[in-house]
Amino acid sequence: MQRRVGLRRLGFWYGLAACILKPLCWAFMKKDWRGMEHVPQTGGVILAANHISHADPVALADYVVYGTGRVARFLAKSTLFEGGGLVARVMRGAQQIPVHRHTADASLALTDAVAALHRGECITIYPEGTVSRDPEKWPMVGKTGVARLALLSGAPVVPVAQWGSEQILDSYRTKGLHLLPRHTMHLLAGPPVDLSPYAGQELTAEVLRAATEDVMRAITRLLEELRGEPAAGIPLEWRGARVQDERRSA
Repeated sequence: MQRRVGLRRLGFWYGLAACILKPLCWAFMKKDWRGMEHVPQTGGVILAANHISHADPVALADYVVYGTGRVARFLAKSTLFEGGGLVARVMRGAQQIPVHRHTADASLALTDAVAALHRGECITIYPEGTVSRDPEKWPMVGKTGVARLALLSGAPVVPVAQWGSEQILDSYRTKGLHLLPRHTMHLLAGPPVDLSPYAGQELTAEVLRAATEDVMRAITRLLEELRGEPAAGIPLEWRGARVQDERRSA
């Protein structure tokens, strides 16, 4: 069953964005939304999704707000929140979550995100950290921020797979938007990832990497279900254009 959030609950800036983007979703996106029952209606939760296009945050936000009934808070670099410009005002007004990069302690980078989860917010995160550079758009190796955030906060991680937005905007391959004919946005949430084996452990590199791999495997399994085919090969570890070139020449 789909649920929706009232504009009053969204607040002015978030509601304004919804009023602008929702008609575009109606006009250019068909919906195949599944698994909303796995997203808890109350309490802090992390939705961890694969990233296939610069267009998919619109589809994902639509799924979260109008499908699960939660208000999606996206993580963004803290510099976007600074100053009095329009972007900063929107980011603060919509209560998105700043990530404080370049801090000495990696845990401090997620201070605001942990606090938001303790307040009961629904945080949406792309563990890969960027749009997938995999040639077939399978999930890449995830960054450990999702595991660190989950283990610091104790919030459940709900995996989400999405497919279809790459037909609207195929980032890093083709230029321009392809809005018509309407494309189907497939989104599927699964049961929370079991991270209990790592609870209470010191957040070492090994623990964070193992927990992150569990999250990425869950996302990949859901994407396999959406696409009706198995993932191909070992996940790509993206560190820049050099790694992509090596993968292509392999």
